[in-house]
Formats: sequence, C-alpha cells, structure tokens
Amino acid sequence: MSNVYLKHARYGKDLVRIMRVYKEGSVQHCTELTVRLLLEGDIETSYTKADNSVIVATDTCKNTVNILAKRSDNVDNIEVFAQEITSHMLKQYGHISGAFVDIIKHKWTRLLVDGKPHPHSFVRDGEDVQTTSVQHYRAGDQINITSGLDKLLVLKTTGSAFHGFYKDEYTTLVPTWDRIFSTAVDAKWTFTSKSAETLRHVDFKAIHAGVRQITCDTFAKDDSASVQATLYLMQQQILAKYPQIAEVSYSLPNKHYVGIDLSKFDIDNTGKNAAVYHPQADPSGLITAVAARKESKL
Repeated sequence: MSNVYLKHARYGKDLVRIMRVYKEGSVQHCTELTVRLLLEGDIETSYTKADNSVIVATDTCKNTVNILAKRSDNVDNIEVFAQEITSHMLKQYGHISGAFVDIIKHKWTRLLVDGKPHPHSFVRDGEDVQTTSVQHYRAGDQINITSGLDKLLVLKTTGSAFHGFYKDEYTTLVPTWDRIFSTAVDAKWTFTSKSAETLRHVDFKAIHAGVRQITCDTFAKDDSASVQATLYLMQQQILAKYPQIAEVSYSLPNKHYVGIDLSKFDIDNTGKNAAVYHPQADPSGLITAVAARKESKL
C-alpha cells in the first residue's frame, strides 16, 4: 500500500523482574524491580522489509538488564540504574537513537525483631511503589526523567470538609463540614535538567523520600476544604523545596465513605453522630492537576 508509512516504532522487553541482594558483612539489603526497556532508531526495515538484521533481540534486552543489575551498585537508586541501562544501549548499538526505561520499585521494609532491625528479613508493609521513566536520546545526550510514587493509600477520619460548591437543578450532594477523606496517591515529578552529567549526581532517593513526606504530612495536617485545595498545597511545597523539579502532578481518586442510614432502627448515624460508614467502591471522584514554576512554562 503506497499510501501507508511507518510513522513511529519502539520495541523491547517488558516485565523484567529482578531481585538484587547486596551484602555488607552480616547485613543484607534487597531491592525488587520490574523493568521495561524499549528502543527506537533505524529499525524501520524490520517492520517494512522483514529485515531482522537491525533488531536487537528482546531477549538480549532482558539479559542486558540482568547483567547490569549484577554489576551495578545503584539498583536501589532506580533513576541512576535506569540511566546506566540507557547509556549502555546507546553505546553498544550505533543504530539505536533512543533508549527508554520504566522501572517500578516494589516495597520491602526491614523487619524489626526483638526491637532491632533484622539483618536479612523484610516485610511488604504496603502496596505503594516508587517509579521512574527515563528517556535517553543519542542526539545531544539528552535525558528526560519523570519519577513518582503510586498506590499510596491514605485515609483520615476527620479534618476534611466540602461545602460552598456550585449548585444547579442536577445537584443532590449535601454540603458537609466533616467527612472521611481517603485517596490512593499517584504523584509524578519531572526533573528540570536534561543533562546526563547533571542528572547522574541528583540525590533522587532523598527527593523521593521528601515528596512522600510532604504528601503524607500535608494530607494529615491540612484542614482540607477540598481534594483540589489539599492537592495544590502539596504541589506548592514540593516545588518550593526542590529546585531540581520542573513540575509535579497528582492524580487523587476520592475514595468515598458514606454514612449508613440506620434511621429505620431509630439510630442516629448522621452528622456528629456518624460512626458507621460504607466504603463505596464506585463511582469515585477523580481530581488531577499539574503544577509548574512559571519560568518552566513552554
């Protein structure tokens, strides 16, 4: 078909699972990752001409990730480890113009046994994960990094209200001055620098820990007028504290807990007397926003 062309193509290996153990005497550390590695470049003929000579096999991509994990001291520092992978691919394969790595870091927390950290035992004490997406282009050695935290489930039983909202003939929601506020945090932040040399020296782990702390502290302390207002307060604090970050986004589903009607039993479970709630799976509100410094606007 002469009127059809290959507009864009990437390929690689997804769902590469790694458990990396580091040993320091009797103390051991572990990091579990799920890695995606995709490539683009002069690979068009593999699609259009059935020419496999330009394909770096996806199995080779998997093996590369595993070998670099064995050799690297930075598997726990996923932004740095991702850059090690992308740099290797661009150095190894001259016809590849871009390498793209997405990493999920799964949570393992050292167990406390008899009140002390155990040297080699861990527990998954939450489903929240750390993420990063690294795009590395040969042209200009340019790197784009977006990191994040996801599936961080938080809840507070008071300190949240919602009133004064727009009303029309379709509005049935009753204003409230005290409600349960729960959400599963999905936050992402993009780094300002695109320089490979600069990005290799950013303290990514400290920034991730700081963003998580700001998120949790603000959620707990803010006398929330709305999810929107609390979300923006988190963004303001992150951008104020970390000049390395160009913009930060949040996606916060509002996980509703609805007071159960017990009036048929002559029991008041409303207002200040509310104590029993039904966790409502769906539908749920979804509040999203991206905040950036004015000088970083395009």
